[in-house]
Parts: sequence; structure tokens; C-alpha cells
Amino acid sequence: MSQRPLGAALFADHAREAVERAVAGNKDSVAAAARLFADCVAADGVIHAFGTGHSQAAALEIAGRAGGLVPTSRISLADLVLRGGEDPAVLADPLLERSPGLAERLYALATPRPQDLFVIISNSGVNNSIVDLALKVTGAGHRLVALTSLEHTHAVPALHPSGKRLADLADAVLDNRAPTGDALLPLPDGGALCGISTLTSSLLVQMVVAEAVALLLAEGHRPPVYVSANLPGGHERNAALEAHYAGRLHRGGH
Repeated sequence: MSQRPLGAALFADHAREAVERAVAGNKDSVAAAARLFADCVAADGVIHAFGTGHSQAAALEIAGRAGGLVPTSRISLADLVLRGGEDPAVLADPLLERSPGLAERLYALATPRPQDLFVIISNSGVNNSIVDLALKVTGAGHRLVALTSLEHTHAVPALHPSGKRLADLADAVLDNRAPTGDALLPLPDGGALCGISTLTSSLLVQMVVAEAVALLLAEGHRPPVYVSANLPGGHERNAALEAHYAGRLHRGGH
């Protein structure tokens, strides 16, 4: 790290460098993930995105946003309550994401079809629910895209009884290039400031979507893409596109 003074300009400088590393280091991975996205959409599949904690931000980039693909669904811990009939009190459990059997329940609530694709997002890639769901979807024959920090995941122990990390199970791995612990700027008395994974993960997601749509267009498909619901006729247009996937698009309570 340089000796430039701590502050907004320092973070912006390092964030730009992180973005450049993410772009340069993921060319093959973006191409591979885009191929999986395009194949899923062309096969009338749905792309299911799951992340816990701040990784939910990347799932939101995938599922249900303007400029994004329509056949996308977000898996959320809140699904247990909103669609699974659980008591809302379960969401207050700080260890919920490590609960045995959670992945089986979330998978069932997602109501996937065989051609559906899963994208699982986790900076560390080692939490039990993350690896459990990755094992579940790959065991069921789905293709899997992982979005993780390879530096972080290899710097910490594999917590799952299988000894696996998220990256070990995926067909394509997007590396957000976040440092171990996510934060970029060291503090004078220890620790670090300003997480970067949300920024670089969102960038990689949008790169994959752009490349996937380019593939679909080149192969003669008409990709279903959302427009802003705040544009005239936007809501109606989006609803008409969503109607084809009735009952298959879940948005984590939103």
C-alpha cells in the first residue's frame, strides 16, 4: 500500500485498481459464465442467485433489475418465512445460515427445473449453507457459477465437513479480487477500512449479463430484458415478459 493519506481519494484510487484487476483477471471466467447464462436462457431456464450477508447485493444485481435478464430468481433466507411458512423469529438467529438442512429447504422453495442455472455468491466461499447449496444443486445436475474471492477462500479453513469450498464445486468461478477480509485500506492501529467486494462483484455480474446477451443475439434469440418500471409502459412490458415464467421467478420477498 502507498503512503497516500487515508480518505476518499485513496479509496477511489485503490478501488479503480481493484476494478482493473477484476476485469483483467476474469476474461476467461466471464466468457465461461456468460456461456452458461446464455445456454440457460435459450433452454427456457431460470437463473437462481443466492448470497447471504452483503453477498445479497450481487444477487440483487442478477435478479429483477432494470437492464437485466427477466428469467432470474433470487434465493433468500427470508424465503423460509415468506414462502416456507416458518416463524419470522427464525430470521433473528445469527447462525441461521449455518443450520443443517437449510440448503435442502431453500432449494425446494426455489422450485427449479432441470435446465435452471445457479449462481452462488460468497466472499469466503466456506460457510456451511453456501457449500451445502452448491453440493445440492450440482448433485441435482444443475450448472453452477461461483462468485467469490479466491484470495480469501484459500486463506481460511474449509469449514464444511466435505472439505470443499464454493469454488471447488462450480463450473465457472468469478473472482471478485477482494483481499482477505474484503476491506482495502489499512488503519494505523490495525484492521482495515472500506470493503470492495460489492463493487467488483457487481461489475463482474454486469459483464456476464452483457456477454450472455451478446451470445443470445448472435445465435438468433431475443433475450428477455427488463426495462425500468419507472419508464412509461415499463411495468406493463416487464409483466408481459414475466408471464412466460409464471410461478418460477422469486425475488426474496421483494
